[in-house]
Amino acid sequence: MSPDMPLLNDYKQDFFLKRFPQTVLGGPRLKLGYCAPPYIYVNQIVLFLMPWVLGGIGTLLYQLGILEDYHAAALSGGLMLFTAFVIQFTSSYARNKSVTVERMLTTDILAEEDEHEFTDCAGAETIKFLIPGKKHTANIVFHSVLAGLLCGLGTWYLLPNRITLLYGSVGGTVVLFVFGWMTLCIGEYSLIVNTPTESATFQTQDAYEITPLMRPVYIFFFISVDLAHRFMVNIPALEQMNQILHILFIFLPFFWALGTLPPPDALFLWAVEQVLEFGLGGSSMSTHLRLLIMFIISAGTAVASYFIPSTVGVVLFMTGLGFLLSLNLSEMVLVFKHRVTRHRVGTKSNALSSGSEIRFTWREYLFYSIVLVLALLETGLLHHFASFSQISKNSPQAVVGYTLMILFIILWILKEIQSVYIFGIFRNPFYPKDVQTVTLFLEKQTKLMKIGVVRRILINLGVAEYRDCFIGDSHCSSSALAELQCRHVVEQKPGHRNQTLTGLLLPGSHYLGRFQDRLIWIMILECGYTYCCVNIKGLELQETSCHTAEARRVDEVFASAFEQEEYVKLCSINEHFGNVLTPCTVLPVKLYSDARNVLSGIIDSHDNLKEFKGDLVKVLLWILVQYCSRRSSMLENTHKTENKGKASLIILPALNTEPQTESPEDTDSLNSENLDDWFDDVFGEEPTIKKGKDEKDQLKVLPGINLPIPGSVESQNVGSHSTNTVTEESLYQAVALGYPAIDKGKQEAMAYIPLMEFSCSHSHLLSLPEEWMSNCLPNSKMKEMSSLFPEDWYQFILMQLECFPSKENASNVGEEIAKDRVLKDLYVRTVMTCYFSLFGVDNMIPSPGHILRVYSGVLPWSLALDWLTEKPDLFQLALKAFRYTLKLMIDKASLGPVEDFKGLINCLEEYESDWYIGLVSDEKWKEAVLQEKPYLFSLGYDPNMGVYTGRVLTLQELLIHVGKLNAEAVRGQWANLSWELLYATNDDEERYSIQAHPLLLRNLTVQAANPPLGYPIYSSKPLHIHLV
Repeated sequence: MSPDMPLLNDYKQDFFLKRFPQTVLGGPRLKLGYCAPPYIYVNQIVLFLMPWVLGGIGTLLYQLGILEDYHAAALSGGLMLFTAFVIQFTSSYARNKSVTVERMLTTDILAEEDEHEFTDCAGAETIKFLIPGKKHTANIVFHSVLAGLLCGLGTWYLLPNRITLLYGSVGGTVVLFVFGWMTLCIGEYSLIVNTPTESATFQTQDAYEITPLMRPVYIFFFISVDLAHRFMVNIPALEQMNQILHILFIFLPFFWALGTLPPPDALFLWAVEQVLEFGLGGSSMSTHLRLLIMFIISAGTAVASYFIPSTVGVVLFMTGLGFLLSLNLSEMVLVFKHRVTRHRVGTKSNALSSGSEIRFTWREYLFYSIVLVLALLETGLLHHFASFSQISKNSPQAVVGYTLMILFIILWILKEIQSVYIFGIFRNPFYPKDVQTVTLFLEKQTKLMKIGVVRRILINLGVAEYRDCFIGDSHCSSSALAELQCRHVVEQKPGHRNQTLTGLLLPGSHYLGRFQDRLIWIMILECGYTYCCVNIKGLELQETSCHTAEARRVDEVFASAFEQEEYVKLCSINEHFGNVLTPCTVLPVKLYSDARNVLSGIIDSHDNLKEFKGDLVKVLLWILVQYCSRRSSMLENTHKTENKGKASLIILPALNTEPQTESPEDTDSLNSENLDDWFDDVFGEEPTIKKGKDEKDQLKVLPGINLPIPGSVESQNVGSHSTNTVTEESLYQAVALGYPAIDKGKQEAMAYIPLMEFSCSHSHLLSLPEEWMSNCLPNSKMKEMSSLFPEDWYQFILMQLECFPSKENASNVGEEIAKDRVLKDLYVRTVMTCYFSLFGVDNMIPSPGHILRVYSGVLPWSLALDWLTEKPDLFQLALKAFRYTLKLMIDKASLGPVEDFKGLINCLEEYESDWYIGLVSDEKWKEAVLQEKPYLFSLGYDPNMGVYTGRVLTLQELLIHVGKLNAEAVRGQWANLSWELLYATNDDEERYSIQAHPLLLRNLTVQAANPPLGYPIYSSKPLHIHLV
């Protein structure tokens, strides 16, 4: 932020002093950063002056009267054509002859980039340095032919006799001849020898070698005017233009070096756009393809009108097509094709978003038809009355004309009073003085008239784009951003549909939106009748001092406009009139507010953590029951089982089977605290597992991949020495993983899984998946933990379910299922195994670090870890229950305890329907934002303050401050940024262009530039907004 920051640092200043002379001269590198042999410089000078020598031959023969002027030009052009082919083939031969040699790596990267090794005057390295050559073979021929043509016409253009006839001065002829040939040599050198880096850059990559054509294109333009003057005599204006251009011709190298003249590709697109706007009455287009298509159609329409014999037909034809071309035809064609396809298929297709269907209804087509008829009628009347020599002031046409003028003036006034400032200077006396809340703003906004279009765009964009700021934190894809933006852009609220900003909606306009610590940048790309196209960028958060300084100034500008005291005089002056940002209005928009709270005293409270463990069992049970009830409903809806009324046989690890002998090793294994792959240090918001030699033990969940566990029945037959026969006992024998090796004589102490059946015929509606029924804990541990199972809560959950076939006796069915001990034991084992895996081997009160790690998906080591992670669905459910329990603990500490089971269920149902509780980096966080979840919660850790934090996003209607930016100031800063990064290659992190400038908002403007020059958090594709 230092005002003394130089435009370029010391190293870049030396680099610029080497590059700029090369740009001025068209390619010769006469200033190198190292000592080069003299023949390097001599060869470049010879190649530079070669066109002058060849042109001088033709000029001399013409001046001596040996050849005519056009013969002299043809001779010079032919010699240059031959020389250009020789130069290009020499470069190709040198590149093919050179052998690729692996160079030794050096520590000086800059020396590697600049230094070259030369062996002799005509060596391969020398030729490759002097003449890099062309990438494409076609350009070798094309550029060589162009060089010959340029030299021939340039010789004709700079003939001394011709210049003397134009000015009548010998001294002027000498100056124009000498410096004119310098310009020609610069253009020829950049075309066939070595192309310099241009200061005016349109594209970062020149794949088709368009840059070498930049200077010859402008030279040909100057020559074309001279040729027109030669063959179209007696036109004084053309002669004066030719004289002026001959003088400007010698200054072309400076225009090229200073970046005043654009590259040919940018020049072509700019010329097409200008002709489309000012010649054909169109608008700027959002993409190059749309620009070219619209130009071709518009030009074709103008040409076709000349073949219509009737003047009335021409007027009606141009009026009708002019109106149709002003509409968003591309979107209308897509909607039409979608409807035709859907009609043929007979079903509703998802190929097009519902937004397009909403935007183009039969009412809008009717509206367009009525407007078209009125336009044709008005045009016909104009043509009819124009046939009379005089029109009376009292004629209907004059009355209509005056009426339209008055309506336009009223409309302009009404647009102006929608903004907080009139003309950007005087405060609007009708605008509310103090608007800090949505309710207050809406009450005072009934005083204003609500017409226009721009405010409606920004309302809808605010809904989508401010929500994207939260998605941007999770590094979501551009396609998801576009999906959210496109959906919300078309979802307009009736109450906000007519709100507007001030002024005309013009392509190239820039708007800045501010809310809390968020900033969005909106650029109008294209405008038509009833639609516009915009690009939206989200800027970074206030993380740098420069960004914070300019964001503070933005807040001051908006505060002075929208937060005034009631006693302030009506027509006050804008205090920040000279700022690039002019406040426009305040928009009530439904978006996410971001609140971060410190959880000290809650997450580290011993009582809260103790209660957390008890609540976790209840939440786990509730989530599993809900999952199984929904699963059974989906299965029954998809296919009916043939054996519907039969009792279901399941494989259940019973609690009262033969007890397993407990060994000292087993006890030590369960109480071990020496676990190196899971530790308590927390270094960030999302903890990671310790890496190194234990990296193979990290938690890896691979959905859809079930690998056999060593020692399980899938990989071998336990207890059987035969590979051909499998006993029933071996199939039902449970394997406990993570235990010390057991002698063969003790294997009969392992638990068996017998065949058991449900006692209730409806229990299958809540049955757990079969892959969750395996056993991984010893019976002694399971008996110890089963005492924590809340049976009263289990029975209450079953009584509240609504998944039973008959709703009349649902309570009776719930009671019968609750009495099914087999089903209950199944839930006991599954719930308590998940509970054990979440807390690890130590059944102690968890620490806050433990809570954060498990919340982030990092589970401690335990006997049940592998068992749980091999079941992705169950793992996600257990993680979800853990996160719900944490949120429940925070709510109980903040809002008070839950009174009864009914209150607890209501709380969990609210989490399920209205909340997403997880991590910002989760993919589901992005999905929750896209689904417009009312609330989002995430747990984090601030390593700087050493505290645990909770982040809550709340979807609500809040106010956004919107202001209009000076378009010329924005374009000027972006042009400077392009020069600084692409030409001067200034990659300094504290470079001049990103230093804070509160008046120009330079740091924010640089961020909003298109990548790779700018660095917005996200940038949308062109979005078409419907305005009717």
